[in-house]
Amino acid sequence: MSDSGIYQHQWFDGTDISLPVGKVVCIGRNYAEHAKELNNPIPSEPLLFMKPATSLVALSNELTLPKAFGEVHYEAEISVLIGEKVQNVTDLNVAEAALAGIGTALDLTLRDLQSTLKSKGQPWEKAKAFDGACPVSTFVPRERLGALDQLEIRLDLDQVTVQAGNSSDMLTGVLELICYCSQFFTLMPGDVVLTGTPKGVGVLRPDQDITLTLANQFGWSARTC
Repeated sequence: MSDSGIYQHQWFDGTDISLPVGKVVCIGRNYAEHAKELNNPIPSEPLLFMKPATSLVALSNELTLPKAFGEVHYEAEISVLIGEKVQNVTDLNVAEAALAGIGTALDLTLRDLQSTLKSKGQPWEKAKAFDGACPVSTFVPRERLGALDQLEIRLDLDQVTVQAGNSSDMLTGVLELICYCSQFFTLMPGDVVLTGTPKGVGVLRPDQDITLTLANQFGWSARTC
């Protein structure tokens, strides 16, 4: 976050990343156990939706929850920062070359509102794309992490683990997701891809301490208000 309060991508060491802030492409139901816990069918191909750049806020300090639209649910995810243009790509090596960094994020969801919209057959944007709906961590350079199919993610609330997953459990892997997304949306430098959430989603309340951990090495903390 810059001094002006406007979100800016940053590296884990706190230095700014010289990339613009773009859209967020999200993958729904990419962990089978999460789909089951919400009584949703397991998709046969990735389920895509988007959040605008205005949904991005830094996963640090205080996170202000919207209080006028019912329950806010947390969904912890591995996030991918795109560093090069990706369009109609099928080669996994090309997809990996376009990957600038990896971090964590929260896909905040207004669950009551989402349920109402779904029952009416209406789009989810009001429940998923509101201002501040995507708290995102700083990013770790790709070379500092191991295999992309063995990345662990953990979310602790008030020092209690509520979500724990591994990218090996994804229905579609990280690089395959980048390729798939690029068939429909050109991914531009500064875009972020959220790769889905493991089981354990639930209600996020004010005055809770949040800790997100990636690969048992890198951690980020915040507090809700």
